[in-house]
Amino acid sequence: MKRYDEKEVLKQLSDPRTQRKAFEMIVRQYSEPLYWKIRHIVMDHEDTNDILQNTFIKAWNNLDDFQNKSKLSTWLYRIGINEALDFLRKQKVQQSISADEDTGVANKLMADEYFDGDEIQAELQEAVSTLPDVQRTVFNLRYFDEMKYSEISKLLGTSEGALKASYHTAVKKISDFFHQHD
Repeated sequence: MKRYDEKEVLKQLSDPRTQRKAFEMIVRQYSEPLYWKIRHIVMDHEDTNDILQNTFIKAWNNLDDFQNKSKLSTWLYRIGINEALDFLRKQKVQQSISADEDTGVANKLMADEYFDGDEIQAELQEAVSTLPDVQRTVFNLRYFDEMKYSEISKLLGTSEGALKASYHTAVKKISDFFHQHD
């Protein structure tokens, strides 16, 4: 996929005549990486697609608020991650633990036609799903996306030290999960 010069795209975004075309370029360039960042948080394909769409709508509606203090990708990822975390919070408020959730994340993933992993990857996702939302997000960004703590810090607006502590706590909880399920 062709990558676009961010400075040129930002210039086009500021011009009402080229704004829509520039935003379409952004959507093409960032849809897939943003999809996977969101998917690792919410784990469901349909929910991920909805959140991805909401992310781009929110970005479009708030283009005037983008102050060019961070990279465009960082701004988009922050919107997407916040949308995913908001979705999880709303989901927890709307439903208490139901019998449906007793089937387990691993079983749901193995039945998901869009999940292309094996049983071990599904079990890892099951362990990750037991983490609190923020720890899960930090773990996913660090482990799956291989982001540096400095990048995650910009995305989540927290210190690198807090992120490192959160990541290591998450790794310990995941390790404990696997030891309990042996």
